[in-house]
Amino acid sequence: METYTLPPKPERSLFKKIKTILIAAIIVAIYVWTFLGIDIDWARAIARIQDNFARVIPNLFSPDWSATAEVSLSILETVLIAFAGSLMAAILAIPLGFLAAHNMTRSRILTTIGKWILSAVRAFPDIILAILFVVAVGPNAFAGVLAIAIGSTGMLGKLYSEVIESIDMKVVEAMEANGANKIQILFYAVIPQIIPEFLSYAIYRFEVDIRASSILGIVGAGGIGTMIIFAANNRNWNEMGLILLAIIIVVTIIDFISARIRRKIV
Repeated sequence: METYTLPPKPERSLFKKIKTILIAAIIVAIYVWTFLGIDIDWARAIARIQDNFARVIPNLFSPDWSATAEVSLSILETVLIAFAGSLMAAILAIPLGFLAAHNMTRSRILTTIGKWILSAVRAFPDIILAILFVVAVGPNAFAGVLAIAIGSTGMLGKLYSEVIESIDMKVVEAMEANGANKIQILFYAVIPQIIPEFLSYAIYRFEVDIRASSILGIVGAGGIGTMIIFAANNRNWNEMGLILLAIIIVVTIIDFISARIRRKIV
């Protein structure tokens, strides 16, 4: 049986060692300077944290089951907001993905415009979009759907463009050489290669949007977030415990189902 000897690890130079120590010392100094510069009575802060934990945590683990019906309706609304927003985003992202893919447009100007649009959309967090749409259409679930749809379009469009750019162009070139038109190339050379990954990304984004839509109600965009803010303002920690339990159960179930679906697709 042959034996193999690994080459010795290269020794680090003195300069690199000094550089590492210097960086570590600077980081430690920054942390020390930051904490010393904060005017906090640490003993009082720790005592208050302990008191809050003693009052809040036990109530969170004692859910108010009498609010089950109301919480169920709110969590259902949250799931529907995420589904509608994700579906809209999955559709809107397709043309933007094609526009941003350089092997489809074959125009640097159009590709750049597509990438700029997607970057601009991704720059806004979902909560900011929700605030804007609440002002525009009023405090309702439709504002949450629009916020999820626009926020997800940017990310899905970027992923879609990367999928399109990674397709096997030899199939496209072969159909072009045989005289196929643009529609035939799209339906028989491009779409069969991108559909599985498009669906996989759309389903994964739905998982993310479930979590995002859970907090949009805080700004009036519908869903379970509205109950969260009311429970927190009223210090109703028993109801908050039930809300958190419902979110955990729903997110876990959806993650499990979507993971199985994505495995079958891909």
